[in-house]
Amino acid sequence: MDGILNILKPPGMTSFDVVALVRGLTGIRRTGHAGTLDPMAAGVLPVCVGRAAKAVEFLMEKDKLYRAELTLGITTDTQDTTGVVLARQKPDLSDSDIIEAVASFQGKYMQLPPMHSAVRVKGKKLYQLAREGVEIRRSKREVEIYSAKVLDIRRDDVIRVLFDIHCSKGTYIRTLCADIGDALKCGGCMSFLLRLGAGPFHISESVTLEELSERKERGTLADVMISPDRVFGNLGSCILDEASERKFMNGMQIPLSGIRTMQPDCTDRNETNLIRVYGSGGDFVALGTIIHRESGNYLKVRKFF
Repeated sequence: MDGILNILKPPGMTSFDVVALVRGLTGIRRTGHAGTLDPMAAGVLPVCVGRAAKAVEFLMEKDKLYRAELTLGITTDTQDTTGVVLARQKPDLSDSDIIEAVASFQGKYMQLPPMHSAVRVKGKKLYQLAREGVEIRRSKREVEIYSAKVLDIRRDDVIRVLFDIHCSKGTYIRTLCADIGDALKCGGCMSFLLRLGAGPFHISESVTLEELSERKERGTLADVMISPDRVFGNLGSCILDEASERKFMNGMQIPLSGIRTMQPDCTDRNETNLIRVYGSGGDFVALGTIIHRESGNYLKVRKFF
């Protein structure tokens, strides 16, 4: 059983908990997720099973979509409501102040990874050091917020802001919330997080852990497995005939001139030179690379699936 499960992770579980459950249901140890979700967060968690685990490194590079709640007026040591409150105040802000501050983070900005994160420093994860009471200097990393749109603002002793974010890989929404709070000079933390999408996988197509367990009982678990070629849907594709397939699967480079079916025409240079490769039977077999030489263009394997 190989493929990708678009799982709706519930709050309260770690991403590793979900992977462990999937391993138990499928009996396949080679299983991994494509992007950590904090325990308090819910939403899309792609889990790659069997040969599809090779797609993790590519899926991790994809954009993410989130819906988050920012609580203004509260600062915590974890940048979310699970942490210790460090400061509290009643913010005096207009709706336009908040909307403008959120929108100001659109574009590229340098973000400091939080101590409570899975970023590794000298072989150790930051959250492990944080639990030991150790805080170390971290380097800021460039992330990009493609869009940030306020959906709702509610007021009581604090201000709660619900907003949607489309962002690049490696963006910490907790840190974005804290940074917005700092920009408004009142502090802020994340109080809710739902991942709406990860690359080509959307929450509308996700399956719950309960549904996976039920499908295991009915023997229909394979029906919700998604082929790993979904990850590469933005790339061109080619279909090999039997002779070319045999050579390609043995590691040989294939002249593009000998490939009959190619969509679109991938003979010109492009940004990645990557292409989806299908065997003569129509199955996705590999991610290929187009090599340009004076003698012509060739197809070379990048990764077999």
